[in-house]
Amino acid sequence: MGIKKYNPYTPSRRQMSGSDFKEITKSAPEKSLVSSLKKNSGRNNQGKITVRHQGGGSRRKYRLVDFKRTKDGIEARVTAIEYDPNRTANIALITYADGVKSYILAPEGLQVGQTVMSGAEAEARVGNCLPLSLIPIGAQIHNIELYPGAGAQLVRSAGVAAQLMAKEGKYATLRLPSGEMRMVPIECRATIGVVGNGDHNLINIGKAGRKRHMGIRPTVRGSVMNPNDHPHGGGEGRAPIGRPGPSTPWGKPALGLKTRKKNKASNKLIIRRKNGRAIK
Repeated sequence: MGIKKYNPYTPSRRQMSGSDFKEITKSAPEKSLVSSLKKNSGRNNQGKITVRHQGGGSRRKYRLVDFKRTKDGIEARVTAIEYDPNRTANIALITYADGVKSYILAPEGLQVGQTVMSGAEAEARVGNCLPLSLIPIGAQIHNIELYPGAGAQLVRSAGVAAQLMAKEGKYATLRLPSGEMRMVPIECRATIGVVGNGDHNLINIGKAGRKRHMGIRPTVRGSVMNPNDHPHGGGEGRAPIGRPGPSTPWGKPALGLKTRKKNKASNKLIIRRKNGRAIK
């Protein structure tokens, strides 16, 4: 993927950039692998806003990506690389030898015409999905399961990869993109390679309207609100917030508050947190 610049025919266009989509080989999605995507604009079943700053945006169809990769021992040919509006990574359309089609995350270097495979018989090469017990130590992996058979939950964003550091007993030790060292059951599956579309983080949105197209509404600072709307509000002119630290609109600490439960069961599987500290 490359980054495309625009001619500055408006002030917002001067800084704006986007993907050149050179990797994309097919524009329309596979009809059998899409479903409708209902919007709720951050509202619950009572119509109350429970997640702020959501709403509007372009209409999307959800691509049914196969995160489980359980069709073992059957080779699949990469038919196309497609854009997915629901994620930062691109997706690959694969066709199995028996004619079944599926979407997978497109790793870096995967080309149309190549073959991929899942299961214990697969080789340890880019795009193949294997149990962690069969992946060589030091390999870069993505699309990782946390629980065997549950489907991949870790390392799915554009340009990221985890590294398999060690295997011991029932667990494999991974170094995640955040720097966290974590143990995962060795029967869990992962895909070899780095997630593609690595230049995604270099894109400059350029204008507020483009963010609205993504379904993200404006964020208003608490310090410009009235005191009945936000703890930071009120005062004459630019006033200090009048608190020891920043707060949410509901008076809870906004920065630095630890929200992870101290007795969470998976704490024993985390060797080192992303801040470099060991879990006690």
